[in-house]
Amino acid sequence: MIDQFFAGLELALRMDTFVMVAIGLFAGMLIGALPGFTTLMAMAILLPVSFFLDPIVGIPFLLGIYKGGIFGGSIPAILVSMPGTGAAIATTYDGYQLTKKGQSRKALDMALFSSIFGDTASDIFTLIMIFPIALLVMQFGPPELAAILFLSLVIVAATAGRNPLKGLLMMAIGLWFSLIGTDPIGGVERFTFGLFELKSGIPLLPMLIGVFAIPEIVNVIGDRSQQIKSAGKVLGERLKLKELKRCFKTICRSTVLGTGIGVVPGLGQVVAAMMGYTAAKNASSTPENFGKGELEGVAAAEAANNAVNGPTMVPLLTLGIPGDNITAILLGAFIAQGLRPGPELFESQGNIVFAILIVMILANVLFLVIGYLSIPFFARIVSIKSSLLIPLVIMFAVAGSYVFRSDVFDIYMLAFFGLFGVMARAANFDVMPMVMGFILGEPLEYAFGQTVAMADGNFLQFAISDRPGMLAILLITPIVGYLLWRSMNKKMKPIIDNN
Repeated sequence: MIDQFFAGLELALRMDTFVMVAIGLFAGMLIGALPGFTTLMAMAILLPVSFFLDPIVGIPFLLGIYKGGIFGGSIPAILVSMPGTGAAIATTYDGYQLTKKGQSRKALDMALFSSIFGDTASDIFTLIMIFPIALLVMQFGPPELAAILFLSLVIVAATAGRNPLKGLLMMAIGLWFSLIGTDPIGGVERFTFGLFELKSGIPLLPMLIGVFAIPEIVNVIGDRSQQIKSAGKVLGERLKLKELKRCFKTICRSTVLGTGIGVVPGLGQVVAAMMGYTAAKNASSTPENFGKGELEGVAAAEAANNAVNGPTMVPLLTLGIPGDNITAILLGAFIAQGLRPGPELFESQGNIVFAILIVMILANVLFLVIGYLSIPFFARIVSIKSSLLIPLVIMFAVAGSYVFRSDVFDIYMLAFFGLFGVMARAANFDVMPMVMGFILGEPLEYAFGQTVAMADGNFLQFAISDRPGMLAILLITPIVGYLLWRSMNKKMKPIIDNN
């Protein structure tokens, strides 16, 4: 694996890779800076661009959008109290107050430096941790993999919201969607309804664009609060070194919190930002200043939400389990490139994996330069009317769904899942459990089928005597699910209500 790391390092140092990362960063910041246009939407509609590029170029391009978009959401949050992404909600608490005091430049600089520190530290953590985790995962067989996939589904359902029944229902729907097509073990057609196009299953790309991008577009069209009365302006002095030093402890604390949250599938940037902000407020000697224009509040939220970015790649790359909505889209990019994340990926294409992780770290240098120079520009585009951009976004969504297979049926799938996503949002159902159920359903079914064959009719004895690791994972699954659900419902409610 050390040889693969150095081979990956050589692959990573390509000029075209960094050019596309820079484009991705700029595009992510641009879309994140537009109120209502989320990073998730940007990833979904620009995903097809990566298909025409080499994996070592296309996937870093998407990672650039990911990084830039999470930071970009802080720009309207600070300037007009309108978060560009959900991850920037906590940034509005102090960022906009600083703008009202004429200190928006300091707030934006603090958001940028905190974002880059959190992102870089978590990326380095990811690269270090991927070695032992990959070595461990490569020892897994179908029984252990099936148990881990089941545990992942439980974690996602438990963290999907305050109503676990809604999460479980959406996951069940996703698992049913994964059964449509041809049985991977027996070769029997299932739930195709006589449609030839469904024999190969539901296409992943139209589903992802449909459930993630279309509801966001509808939300922007219908949300009149997105009309900004005045253009955002960058005011005041730049951030001073002593102010950055004063917040450094807070930045480090939030980075650790965000990194830990990023490893757990289903939590994501919003949870990290809220917890980072609350931890900083509780640890502060002047908590009464939070919410009134405190630089530490901006630093805490932005370091935490960006620190999630790297660790979400750990379950994705090692087990093929997306950590959140955005890594679900990244999984689609890997699959489209012929790279199925999981244990076999490290054995066959380990150099590409390490190249991508190395690019993630090096890209933060571009992140700093582009972000620092472009803040005034992004501040001006905050006031662009959404109505001018919606037609372009719709065009990208439709073209992106069609271009991968050049099949008109994929446009129908886009419309179906777009409607599904809009209805789910209207009923306060989170689509993430459905997407996770769909993505993990096929590998879970395959691993479970192999496990049943290995057990030869005596599953309990097989688990106790031959696969104690699988048994241990299955035993802790309900405990982990319950603890996460209780934590999400008891701790996050006061965090949101108090802020």
